Amino acid sequence: MEHNIAVVGLGYVGLPLAVEFGKKHPTIGYDISRKRVDELKKYQDRTREISPEEIASSRQLSFTSNQEDIRQCNTYIITVPTPIDHFNRPDLSLLLGASKTIGEMLTKGNLVIYESTVYPGATEEDCVPVLEKTSGLSFNNDFFCGYSPERINPGDKAHRLVNICKITSGSTPEIARVVDRLYNSIITAGTHPAPSIKVAEAAKVIENAQRDINISFVNELAMIFARMGIRTKDVLDAAGTKWNFLPFQPGLVGGHCIGVDPYYLTHKAESLGYIPQIILAGRRLNDSMGVYVANQVIKHLIKKSHKIADSRVLILGITFKENCPDIRNSKVIDVINELREFGCTVDVHDPQADPEEVRQEYGIELLTKPSQLEKNYQAIVLCVSHDQYFSLDLDQFEAPDCVVYDVKNVLTESDGYL
Repeated sequence: MEHNIAVVGLGYVGLPLAVEFGKKHPTIGYDISRKRVDELKKYQDRTREISPEEIASSRQLSFTSNQEDIRQCNTYIITVPTPIDHFNRPDLSLLLGASKTIGEMLTKGNLVIYESTVYPGATEEDCVPVLEKTSGLSFNNDFFCGYSPERINPGDKAHRLVNICKITSGSTPEIARVVDRLYNSIITAGTHPAPSIKVAEAAKVIENAQRDINISFVNELAMIFARMGIRTKDVLDAAGTKWNFLPFQPGLVGGHCIGVDPYYLTHKAESLGYIPQIILAGRRLNDSMGVYVANQVIKHLIKKSHKIADSRVLILGITFKENCPDIRNSKVIDVINELREFGCTVDVHDPQADPEEVRQEYGIELLTKPSQLEKNYQAIVLCVSHDQYFSLDLDQFEAPDCVVYDVKNVLTESDGYL
């Protein structure tokens, strides 16, 4: 099969994929955001995952926000976000919307591959019916599907798309081989063909559920060790000298993967009549960490005889992880909101985040330069360990008896830490 590829959705997942496929196959990167497409046509990636040189090197790649431009493609790869709603239920609206768009242009022999994280069964039970309805074609007779879950780690320059093993699957044994050959054309680390689409979906969703559970364990340890007056990092460093001890660290668990994916798995489990215990317990604990951090800061302020309602607090970092501009589902906002509930005045600084995005998403006016910071903060909370903060002199922003709380355990001296 000669692939003429359309990558639908050009975020963290779609853009690296489009760039790599564009080096080997005719590829069109499609996104509904004209602004995003216009930036990419100028080789500018706001996620900072792909350099201008990398985009320019993809000779067979073009970008469009006009869906008519991808009508003649025969292989559609859907990489749109799959978030959760305010009740922690899976929100498949973007995925089903993309399926409807592609269904309207499907022709016989076409292949649709999904990379978005879903619960096991979603591709064939939720997406395929939309493709069939809008196309008027028959699944596994007129068109076919595959699933190859994304494994992008934003901000990680060592583990890139091509050097991470890729899980592949297809709706028939023959299509599974077609999908596997397609990804093998760009993935130098090789592929792992899964026996079914449902297995591939399950493999993806448990990857992040496993990390979530392990982080919740060390978060709980951090709460216990705080009562003992010992530093969690010191304990983990000591325990880590054993060869099979897993190196997880405590912290705020947000983002669009670890903080979301477990809810997809528990949603499916509950629909089958099983109420998960460990997975949901881990989620509850991790979702509570922002409030815990804020309360720890308040306790330290009280110990230093600060009047809470008049305290000025500086939050360093609002993205969901270090050295990454993504603010989606950042749990730092829970710290901010809880401190405000106590009456604190909170300023937020982040050199990585886009001020306009922060304003739209959280209603916060971001301070982007150290020169904008006040010189009299009663508390400074390091929430995200961006590289820029390692050279930042906190003394210049501290009021007398300032509380320094280090969520990431990277400062040499602090009053509190996880």
